[in-house]
Amino acid sequence: MTVAGATTKPMTTEPGRDRPTRVLFVCTGNSARSVMAEALLRHHGRGDFEAFSAGTEPKGIDPLTIRVLAEAGIDASFARSKSVTEFLGQPFDYVVTVCDRGRQSCPVFPGVHESLHWGYEDPAAAAGTEDERSAVFRRVLIQLGQRISQFVTVTDRRTPA
Repeated sequence: MTVAGATTKPMTTEPGRDRPTRVLFVCTGNSARSVMAEALLRHHGRGDFEAFSAGTEPKGIDPLTIRVLAEAGIDASFARSKSVTEFLGQPFDYVVTVCDRGRQSCPVFPGVHESLHWGYEDPAAAAGTEDERSAVFRRVLIQLGQRISQFVTVTDRRTPA
């Protein structure tokens, strides 16, 4: 099966239809991309997903992340920057890296899950005026939103196999 540009292999156990699909988004700083992805999946997942985010080197949430999510009408009150070590030993159906550095340094999560990589530019590293930086954050949010919509559709457990 292909999920928005990433090839996945079938899971070796049937995911339970009685529980939400657990997804962990990982990037380096857990300040922008992974938080956006978590918020988008929480918002668009219709309760069928449990979304989490973490960083390999957490730096705190960038204020522009919260601002662009609020502009889009997406709640981010849950958001806090977390380390991937907080999630070691927990089961996930999908572990999704959203930056190349996060992919290289992401620890291995034991158990049956799919590892996906969705590389995006780092809006927290954008230079320029606040308006220019905000535009980068919005662009990445839109790109992630499109990917999350595809992901929700492809992994929707309510659709018969």
